[in-house]
Amino acid sequence: MLHLGYKLLSHMTWREPLFCVLAAAGAVTVSGSQDRPVRSDQQILIQLEKDWDAAFLRKDLPFIENVLADEFIATYGDGSRGDKAKELALAAEFNQQIDSSTLDEFTVKVYGDTAVVWFSRHLVGPSQGRRLELTYRYIDVFVWRAGRWQCVASQSAKVTGP
Repeated sequence: MLHLGYKLLSHMTWREPLFCVLAAAGAVTVSGSQDRPVRSDQQILIQLEKDWDAAFLRKDLPFIENVLADEFIATYGDGSRGDKAKELALAAEFNQQIDSSTLDEFTVKVYGDTAVVWFSRHLVGPSQGRRLELTYRYIDVFVWRAGRWQCVASQSAKVTGP
């Protein structure tokens, strides 16, 4: 039996042992990843939107810069437009008190390396001594680049409030 095993090994090319090592490494990786849940692109994008919202409120410019593609274009609720630089400036200058910011009503569609995310954002905070509640609807377009999702376009519309 050992002789047959030795004969079999002696006829292997250099690729076969390499394949065996890679297959074994793959088996270890697969079994190791079974301990944590696999997240879908939809789940990743929803979490990315929530993290982006939180980053804006705490002025985390490096996070926002990483999420936005260089060619990012936004169309704001008042119809004005902005680019990546303007979005970063808005985050840096943000100084309004927000008691809560809640994102919900997510719809996420992935089309290959492109994704579209629709959602609502509910804001609550004080304004001129009164409680103010606003709701916006967003559409964000993402592309998959360099191993991550980046936003290339965003549009928002105010649906409630003064």
